[in-house]
Parts: sequence; structure tokens; C-alpha cells
Amino acid sequence: MDMRKVAISVFVLTGLFSAVVFAQSTGARPELVVPENTGLENAVINVAGTTGKAVVSISTEHTEKVQGSGQRKLYFNQPGGSPFGGGQNDETFRRFFDDFFGGMPDREFKQVGLGSGVIINPEGYILTNEHVVNNADKITVTLSDGRQFKGEVKGKDARSDLAVIKVSAHNLPVATLGDSDNIKIGQWVVAIGNPFAFALTNPEPTVTSGVISALHRTLGMMLAQDKDYNDLIQTDASINPGNSGGPLTNLKGEVVGINVAIFSTSGGSQGIGFAIPINNAKRIMTRLIEGKKIAYGWMGITVQNLNEDLAGYFGLPNKNGVLVAKMIENSSAQKGGMKERDVIKQFDGKPINSVRELLSAVAATEVGRKVKLLVVRDKKDLTLDIVVGERPESTENLEEATVAGVVETSKWRGLEVEEIGGQNTQGLRMQGAKGVVVIKVEPGSLADSAGIIQGEQILEINKQPITSAADYQKVTQGLKGDALIRTGRGYFIVKG
Repeated sequence: MDMRKVAISVFVLTGLFSAVVFAQSTGARPELVVPENTGLENAVINVAGTTGKAVVSISTEHTEKVQGSGQRKLYFNQPGGSPFGGGQNDETFRRFFDDFFGGMPDREFKQVGLGSGVIINPEGYILTNEHVVNNADKITVTLSDGRQFKGEVKGKDARSDLAVIKVSAHNLPVATLGDSDNIKIGQWVVAIGNPFAFALTNPEPTVTSGVISALHRTLGMMLAQDKDYNDLIQTDASINPGNSGGPLTNLKGEVVGINVAIFSTSGGSQGIGFAIPINNAKRIMTRLIEGKKIAYGWMGITVQNLNEDLAGYFGLPNKNGVLVAKMIENSSAQKGGMKERDVIKQFDGKPINSVRELLSAVAATEVGRKVKLLVVRDKKDLTLDIVVGERPESTENLEEATVAGVVETSKWRGLEVEEIGGQNTQGLRMQGAKGVVVIKVEPGSLADSAGIIQGEQILEINKQPITSAADYQKVTQGLKGDALIRTGRGYFIVKG
């Protein structure tokens, strides 16, 4: 199972996943009818007996070939050659090895993954996670009644972590897709999937119950990597390896989410699971079935949430809104007149109170559409017309470079910096060839209290560009009062 460890590990349940199949009725077969709630116990029983029939187990195989001859050459070309004392060009030993043992054959390593899915159409369309079927050479789908079918990927989208696969079957039971916008914290939910399916011979899915613990949860970039985990449902219903791709339902049996990850210190369920809201999946799912590319809106800016210090500095009455920290050259936002240090208050007429709200709004906007943004610039309201662009396949290398320069250090308010290219900054990925990098932050200092960390590239201080150590020293010398510092991560107020 693929996993990443931080202080607590986040397991995006790859390798062992459960995929649930939710299907929207096309008229060929009516959706499953779930009886009205007759108490919690009966409700869970009803969900297991109805929606559970639409949950499938997905097993995948991926084969990697390793060339034996390549391995042997690598071994003999190492300094010192053979383990028996011959040199790296000891042809006599080479011949002895090949004659006695024969040439080392190519070898194949087979990787097996398990997950879940849910049937979303009676003609065999199944919704699951992208990471469940990614790189699979063979997909086998097992229905709750034990029948097995070969699965074919009809479409997948890595950013949303959703995929649709198809089996050659008809008149299948489908799950009813609910409305995740109406769910509430504390509401009872049921998770269905096939955890540890490799160890169980019964094809029927596993059912666990719990409550919705929180809404709109976000997994940071380090944990999510290239996935868009910015609006997740958190639940304490037990989710284990193999549940990935399976449904999270309400007590009516309506699917409200697709299970995707857990927080764990051991790899097992500890009551902190996450699911993709089903409303977020509906638009993606439809386009995947149609074979269309999933395009995400993009403005080409980096934004950050406001805190009380930043709100006060920019003369705002509260922390609602997001601050534009960085602008990509020739991006749609720049072409529309947006500038760094603008505070975005509204997007297409909708109030924007946080980064999460802006990201969701932009990503859901049709590429090429012109929208109006209300921003605050120099304490004045301003309306901008921005044409939403298409998010690039990768944004990792935008405005990044590896640079070299002259070493020079200085200290100010607990910061020790070095000009880019110094001995402590070699190999760092920077936004330009000029400027300074924080190489040390004194614990408990004003800079430390502001949130500045080692490795930050300082770009501006009080709106003055910092392109060299000389700029840094000139701006900071004798500086009094609060200072607005812009780094590669955004803006910070360092008290004075």
C-alpha cells in the first residue's frame, strides 16, 4: 500500500482500495428504493441490503519487467568488479559465470491492488478513485453476488482522483446519488466497501457507520501532491485499506461521498477518514463517461488567507477575502489587470472568505468564461473582468530556477539571510536569480512569531523589491514599526 508519513500518516488508500459504484438511472432500470428510516439500526440494515448491492470490489494488476542482463552489467561495472576479487574487466570470470549459471534472465514483478467502486449506471459503469486503477494492466471487478467481470477504464482524472470503469454487464443494481451540499456535521453516515478483500472470501461488502465529523477539510499540498483535496468530508465511520473508491451514504442509502483517505499512525482506521463530496464528483463523472477531457479553471495567481495583522495593514474591517501573493507572468489574472497585494472579496458575484472558496469557485468555472472580480487595492474597491484560463498540466516549474550568486549575510529581527547562490542556497528552487534567502530564524524572535521559516525567499519588504543583499540591508537599516514582508509563500507582518 502506498503511503506517506508525516507526524501522523495520511493514507490515500492506494494498493488496497474499495470502489463503490453509484449510478444515475438512464431509464433502463429504476433506482433502488430504500425504505424510510425506522430507527438507526434498521436504517443501517436497509442501506446494507440496498445500496450495498451496488458496491463492487476492484482488483488490479500491474507488471514491471526488470532486465537481467542490465542488472548483471551494472554489477560487474562497479569498482572492484566481482565479489571474488576479479577486476571490473575480468572477462574470465564473466565467461565462468555465464557458462556455469547461464545468463541472468529477465524478471517480472507483479503488483496487486485492491479497492472498491459503485455502480452508477445499470449498463456497467462504475465510479471509483483514479488512484485505484492508475497504471493497471488488468482490472477485475467482483459484484456483491460473486460474479466477476473484466474492467475497462472509460476515463480518469488524476486531479479530482476520480475514474469511471466499465464492465460488460446489464441490468445491474445502481446506487442513488444524493446531495452533499445539504449534509451536516453530526449527521449519521454509512461507509461501504471491501477492506482487506484479499483476506475475505465473501464478495459482499463491509458496512461501517459513524457521523460526519467535519466538512470542507483540506489536505495540504505535501500530502495531496497533485490531487485536489481541498473540500473533503471528514467522518469517524471506520475506513480501512480497500475502502478507497467506495461510497459514503446517508441513512436513506443516498451516496454523499466517495471514500478516499485516512489519517492513521498504524495504517488502520483510527476514526479520521475522508471522502470526496458526491456533488463534486457528479460533473467529473459525467464528462468521464462521455470521454471528454476534464479542464479546470485557472487565473495564474498564488493566494493566501488573511490574518488579523494583514487585514489591519491593508485597512480591512475583517479577515474575509484572500490576498494575491504572487502573479504568473502573462496569466489571465495579469492580463485582466490584477496586481499583487490585491485582496479578492468577490468572484462572479459570490463572496470569497477563504482560499478554499476561491479555489473551488475558479476550478468549477468554465474555461474561457469572463467573470467579474471585486478586489480591494490601496483601500479602494475595484472591479476587474478576468477571462478564466485553463490550468496547465503541471505548475511545478512555473517561475522557478536554480541560481548562483555571491554570499552575504545579515541579521534583522531574528532573521539571518544569504544572497541567492551562496553556499547555503545552492540547489534551491527559487523564483528568480536575484534576492535573499532566510538561512536561519532565531527562535522566539519577531520573525519567528510572524511565521517566517528557514528557506524562505524574501521578495519584498514594505513593497520595496529585494533583488540583492544590498537591497535587503538598505531597506531594513533603521526600519521602524511593522514591516510587510513578501516571501515565496506569501505575505507576513513582522512586528517592529
